[in-house]
Amino acid sequence: MPVWCCRCSLAGHFRNYSDTETEGEIFNSLVQYFGDNLGRKVKAMPLVEETSLLEDSSVTFPVVIIGNGPSGICLSYMLSGYRPYLSSEAIHPNTILNSKLEEARHLSIVDQDLEYLSEGLEGRSSNPVAVLFDTLLHPDADFGYDYPSVLHWKLEQHHYIPHLVLGKGPPGGAWHNMEGSMLTISFGSWMELPGLKFKDWVSSKRRNLKGDRVMPEEIARYYKHYVKVMGLQKNFRENTYITSVSRLYRDQDDDDSQDRDISTKIEKSNFIKRNWEIRGYQRIADGSHVPFCLFAENVALATGTLDSPAHLEIEGEDFPFVFHSMPEFGAAINKGKLRGKVDPVLIVGSGLTAADAVLCAYNSNIPVIHVFRRRVTDPSLIFKQLPKKLYPEYHKVYHMMCTQSYSVDSNLLSDYTSFPEHHVLSFKSDMKCVLQSISGLKKIFKLSAAVVLIGSHPNLSFLKDQGCYLGHKSSQPITCKGNPVEIDTFTYECIKEANLFALGPLVGDNFVRFLKGGALGVTRCLATRQKKKHLFVERGGGDGIA
Repeated sequence: MPVWCCRCSLAGHFRNYSDTETEGEIFNSLVQYFGDNLGRKVKAMPLVEETSLLEDSSVTFPVVIIGNGPSGICLSYMLSGYRPYLSSEAIHPNTILNSKLEEARHLSIVDQDLEYLSEGLEGRSSNPVAVLFDTLLHPDADFGYDYPSVLHWKLEQHHYIPHLVLGKGPPGGAWHNMEGSMLTISFGSWMELPGLKFKDWVSSKRRNLKGDRVMPEEIARYYKHYVKVMGLQKNFRENTYITSVSRLYRDQDDDDSQDRDISTKIEKSNFIKRNWEIRGYQRIADGSHVPFCLFAENVALATGTLDSPAHLEIEGEDFPFVFHSMPEFGAAINKGKLRGKVDPVLIVGSGLTAADAVLCAYNSNIPVIHVFRRRVTDPSLIFKQLPKKLYPEYHKVYHMMCTQSYSVDSNLLSDYTSFPEHHVLSFKSDMKCVLQSISGLKKIFKLSAAVVLIGSHPNLSFLKDQGCYLGHKSSQPITCKGNPVEIDTFTYECIKEANLFALGPLVGDNFVRFLKGGALGVTRCLATRQKKKHLFVERGGGDGIA
């Protein structure tokens, strides 16, 4: 099976292999990318067999970004040369931070000491650069203020770092797959990316703006439009699925040795780390898959964490009446599969997605059994962090959770019954479930469906050990809250793997407000290395890569 392989020699020439017209069309945009950004005249993208050895001089992109959601988009924006500066008349409400910014007003934020700027700042992210960038973009937002950003952006093309952004769908990532009937948890302005105000964009799309919260499909369209209007399309490739990301090594005692991917069982002390090899396939219009092989000096993981819904790992969870996502549940309702059912729907979870499912069922006149492990007074419940006036629908759910709980002295309520401090023991083939309370008391209920919404995990199957080794707890799967990827908090480089970066939900920044800080950290790191080691090609300069 042939693969398309994006690689070039130091002289910038490609070997020609016979290929089909269809494959040539697929590769044309990538060829154009090289022609535009690396100053090369390229006629064809080569095809190599799966078994081909890597050339000694193979070099590809300085950066490949895996994931085209807001994290990947924002990183592409900054790698494309956009730089944030302190606005000429801006005064930050934090006087200490403002004085630090004044010290180097002539420098972009990318060129400043991020550790120094972020020192002493507090916010709703554990990553200091995320807090810094958020307070520059949205000063004192957590105190209810709507101050304008103190930054303005300049496109400085000489800072361009060649990169490629790979995503399964259109730019915007998982936002294109979210249930459309619910409002976003954040204000529209908090969902925007640098350089394009969401209010300005959305006002051109609809006349009536009710409040500051918006629908997920509007956010998805905004992100897709953002890539186009900012001129980033040439860096993006859709319908790409990654199957393997591995580190290549070279025998340090043999100058003529080939790069190779070595087993973890082999002693690596005699090998020098080289570039990353990225394999996968692109799905084309007729549904077929075209395998590809790319090489990169640096890889940035921006996949998000919505790929794999978390499971209860209990008996019967794979029965067809048990759903694990809002789109599945919403589709069942829209198709009328639950219409007229007298048995309740079981909803498991105490987060906002579970609350969305409760509202979806409640508004469709479907009775609900709502099961969650926590007490309703648990201070960590997300509802306690949301102002009632801004999020009335979620406080409606929370009110029902508190006031309509199950009692042994009463039956299920007609519309909604909550089961605090309960968990599901099993599902049965006759569409029954077994619940158990914290005291050990068991109850059995007949269901029309069940929806398990207890979080999700990223799909890092393309990495060694599913990427577990990158986390704070290397024996456990990566999760946004419990086990994020362990990074240098100022560069976002993985502690356990050089030249591999992670940002967004993978490092605990689940809100768009904060994931933008990851793009700043990564860009600062790569730009600094570019200056020191001259690893990257200046846009339009030189024949090859030094």
